[in-house]
Amino acid sequence: MDLLPWMNPEYLLEVFGPALLWIAALIIFAECGVFAILPGDSLLFAIGLFTATGAIPTPLWLNCLVLTVCAVAGNICGYFLGRLIGPALFKPRTGLMGKLFKQEYVDKTHAFFDKYGSRALILARFVPIVRTFVTLVAGVGRMDFRRFILFTAIGGVVWACGITVLGYFLGNIPFIHDNLEVVLILIVAVSVIPMVVEYLRARSRQRREQAARTDVAA
Repeated sequence: MDLLPWMNPEYLLEVFGPALLWIAALIIFAECGVFAILPGDSLLFAIGLFTATGAIPTPLWLNCLVLTVCAVAGNICGYFLGRLIGPALFKPRTGLMGKLFKQEYVDKTHAFFDKYGSRALILARFVPIVRTFVTLVAGVGRMDFRRFILFTAIGGVVWACGITVLGYFLGNIPFIHDNLEVVLILIVAVSVIPMVVEYLRARSRQRREQAARTDVAA
């Protein structure tokens, strides 16, 4: 089972060699800001693994610092891009565009982040695609920047450092090293679990609230 070449960290290592760290930093920056290129979880794990084997010669602490800074910087760019394009997207308009982009969606987004923003910014880090757009939506909803940067930084440290360190310490296990592609796919699959749990909890809470309203009405 082969990943597409440009989505295979081992292939990228063959192409870029030790410079893969800086390629990974650019990919992480883009994925956390505006464009999902490669599942960052698997790439971070692979950087940790390649650091442990010596294929990437820079020390682990420096790799974690570079990747964390790029993750947070990408989020900041995504946030301000959302603030920039938000007013233009939600101007009054007719037809399909009017149905897709309404001011009420901005208001709902703002309310969502007021209620779930802290957890959403941290949990979304571990979900491919979602982490690309959650900061864009935070910008469109004009979430308070100080609150945004605090929790996006916490999420960035936990995500970038945590998964890279995990790859560093597990990468030398023969089974993991010999089955890297399978392990990377499993990492992407497992990364969805936090948001699934949060979704199920929200659904359960909504059902309880609706049942309580029904009882009151009765």
